[in-house]
Amino acid sequence: MLWNSRTLNANGIEIKAVIEGEGPLIVLVHGCPESWFSWRHQIPVLADTGYTVTAIDVRGYGGSSKPHPIDSYSMRELTKDVIGVIDALAFDKAILVGHDWGGPIVWNTAALYEERISAVLGLSVPFFPRGKISTIDLFKKIYEGKFFYQLYFQEEGVAEKEFEANIKKYLELTYFSIDARGMKYQKENAINASLKGPDANYLDGIPVFKTYPNWINKEEMDYLIGEFQRSGMRGPLNRYRAQQIDFEELLELTGKKIKQPAAFLTGSIDPVNFFTGSNYKSSDDLKSRIEKNYEHLIYAELLEDTGHWIQQEKPKEVNEFILKFLSQI
Repeated sequence: MLWNSRTLNANGIEIKAVIEGEGPLIVLVHGCPESWFSWRHQIPVLADTGYTVTAIDVRGYGGSSKPHPIDSYSMRELTKDVIGVIDALAFDKAILVGHDWGGPIVWNTAALYEERISAVLGLSVPFFPRGKISTIDLFKKIYEGKFFYQLYFQEEGVAEKEFEANIKKYLELTYFSIDARGMKYQKENAINASLKGPDANYLDGIPVFKTYPNWINKEEMDYLIGEFQRSGMRGPLNRYRAQQIDFEELLELTGKKIKQPAAFLTGSIDPVNFFTGSNYKSSDDLKSRIEKNYEHLIYAELLEDTGHWIQQEKPKEVNEFILKFLSQI
């Protein structure tokens, strides 16, 4: 498929945006390590339903600007980017959909710019208001003496060197180890990354699969590999390093709730459920645990037999969930 791509000037930087359709604006925001291309199954469906759909490369990725400083990747700056995209496309309001790090980006954009965001949907990562300590300090307590990838990412240059030495290896191991197949394999073989110890490298001990999973083919994988070979990994990793800045900058989000109509969908075996200590037993259990952070949570559901890359692993089901939500707002 040929995609309509534009470079938008937003918040003082350039943002690559793939844009399809006509109607109310939906902005799709990807996570790490991903791309606008992660939404390839959603873009045409939403456009055909009667929306202007734009899937962006988040700053630091693909065709978007890649500033060097860590503070350029603060949540404050990333939310300004989203508003800048809405402005560049000449819309007053938008509906936001985000996955992985794109989840916190869209949740926080909705919280900070309530008048500009009409509805918001997150995949994999629900909304967490600012807590009493930063997420990095929390992870240091939880994973003291253990390995945790977000702590490994904190020192500049370390993860970049490991990943950029072989981008293909990094992406394949990352994608294939935490999809449904990978998560089942890790459970069956009692693989626990935190047990590697704090001095391990990220790629140590990650299971290797000789075949591609059914949700991505070699051509699609080659596109993503090429994107990261050109862009490098500093931008994506800086998002993890900016979390302490977020804690210091976003005081107004302490105890904040999402006011707009909202929905959340996650895979039943998404690893995010486990490292946040939220091993949800059912969709009802999920909703009961997170609804306190929302004023109008319409849906919160678990998608069975699904890992982390939810909109790619189960595109039909995810599209149906998004359309169901859109029909209610």
